[in-house]
Amino acid sequence: MASLELNKIAAGILCAGLLAMVAGKVAGVLVDPGHLEQNAYVVDTSAVGSAMAGPAQEGPSMEPILALLATADVAKGQKTFKKCAACHTGDKGGKNKVGPNLYGVVNAGKGGKDGFSYSAALAGVGGNWDYASLNSFLTKPKAFIPGTKMNFAGFKKVGDRAAVIAYLRSLADSPATLPTVDEIAKEASGG
Repeated sequence: MASLELNKIAAGILCAGLLAMVAGKVAGVLVDPGHLEQNAYVVDTSAVGSAMAGPAQEGPSMEPILALLATADVAKGQKTFKKCAACHTGDKGGKNKVGPNLYGVVNAGKGGKDGFSYSAALAGVGGNWDYASLNSFLTKPKAFIPGTKMNFAGFKKVGDRAAVIAYLRSLADSPATLPTVDEIAKEASGG
């Protein structure tokens, strides 16, 4: 008896789907939206376009992070790092996973972990993973280094990035020095 009820339910769902499909086809025949060669009403935007041109805009500015590092919560960073742990390890001498082991990554060379095959884009960037570059990379990796193999959307909140960077800083035999007051002031002024 129960199987007969299930058959009725499945038949009802199938009929509803078929009815919706047929209704869509009939509606497509009855209403044929034609595309106009030109707009029926033309709006003159020449005056507005020149007034709004103004100076060229730069890309979005990066939120300052150096001032947050001194007070960033390392425990929160460790908790937030769990999103990264699917692909990275942070243990001293830990193995590479899909991504490289991140022990000692702060101020290390970009694309410099031995035994890991980096994308050509990341291997060719050069420089070190300083606080500013880690902040930019963790915001949106594919925007900071186009062509990277890292498939992570990034951390939107500056507090989350500061906490993760503080945690990464703690993953070292001798953690990198915190930014000086002058470096913090320079970043805050945009310089």
